[in-house]
Amino acid sequence: MTRKLGYVQAFNEAVRQEMEANDDVFCAGEDIGGFGGVFQTYAGLQKEFGDRRVVDTPISEQAIIGLGVGAAVTGLRPIVDIMFMDFICVAFDQIVNQAAKLKYMFGGAATIPLTITTGGGGGLSAAAQHSQSLEALICHIPGLKVVHPSNPYDMKGLMTSCIREDNPTIMIKHKRLLGMQGEVPEEPYAIPLGEAKIAREGSDVTVVAWGRMVNEALDVAEQLAGDGIDVEVIDPRTLQPLDTATIIESVRKTNRVLVVHEAVRFGGLGAEVAAQIQEEAFDHLDAPVGRLAAPFSPVPFSPALEQHYLPSADRIADGIRDALARPGA
Repeated sequence: MTRKLGYVQAFNEAVRQEMEANDDVFCAGEDIGGFGGVFQTYAGLQKEFGDRRVVDTPISEQAIIGLGVGAAVTGLRPIVDIMFMDFICVAFDQIVNQAAKLKYMFGGAATIPLTITTGGGGGLSAAAQHSQSLEALICHIPGLKVVHPSNPYDMKGLMTSCIREDNPTIMIKHKRLLGMQGEVPEEPYAIPLGEAKIAREGSDVTVVAWGRMVNEALDVAEQLAGDGIDVEVIDPRTLQPLDTATIIESVRKTNRVLVVHEAVRFGGLGAEVAAQIQEEAFDHLDAPVGRLAAPFSPVPFSPALEQHYLPSADRIADGIRDALARPGA
C-alpha cells in the first residue's frame, strides 16, 4: 500500500532525494537552514547535508536569485527559496532579465538549471503583501517554466522535474495546502513538465483550475454528481508551458467550460486559457467560456473579507450551474 505523505514532506523528500543523487544540487534562502524555512519545507536538510549545501542567506531576494543565477550558469544546480510569492517582485530584474534570458542571450550555449521555490496563495489572513497569486506575471516571461501542484503526489514529481530541468523553473507551493496528506511513493519519480492531468472525468462541463482551486473543484464535482451533473476537472499542473491540448480535448467533449483561479480576474491566466479555447475549440462551445476569480482588489487581511474575496466551493458550483443554464449554441 502506498504510504501517506504531506504536501510539505513531499516537497522535502524530492529535494532530499535529488541532493543525495547529485552533489551539484544545493539550496539557499532565508531561514531554510537551521530553522528549515518559514513553512518547514526544508526541515532537516541542513543537518543532513551541511551548511555549504543548505545555505541561510541575508534578507535580500535580489541577492538570493542572483546567487542562484550565477551558480546555475557556472555548472551547479541551485534551489533558491523566496519565502512569499509577493517578494519575487523585489527580485524581478534578476528573474526576468537574467534567469529567463541568459540562455537566449548566449545563443543557447548557457545552461540555467535554476529552481526558484516560493509560497503563494491566500487563505491564511496574511494580508495584502503576503497573500498574492502572481502566476500570470511570471507566466508572461519567455524562458521561465512555472509549476503549481495541487496535491502531495504531484508536488514530489513536479519538484523532481524542476530540479532536473536545465532551464529556470518556478515552483509555487500553495500555503493553504501545506498540511494536505496524500499517497506518495517513496522512490524518486518525475512528472514531466507541461503535461496536464484529468483530475476527474466528466461529460457535462469542464472546470480548469490549478493549485488549491483544483481541490475545491473536485469537492464541488462530487456534490453536483448527486444532482446528475457530471463535471470534468482539468489540473494543468504546469502553467508555463500550458498543456492546451488536454484542455481543448476536454472542451470538445463537454462543450462547456469554467476556468477557476485565485488571482484577480482582470489580466489573469484564466483569460489566456479562455482565449486559447475560443481560438481552437470555438465551434464546440455551447456557451461562452466562464471565468471565476478574485475581484480586482488587494487581498484583505480580515478573515471574513478574505473568505468572501477568494473563490469558494459555493461560487464554483454557481459558476458550473450558470454554464449549464446557458442555451446551446
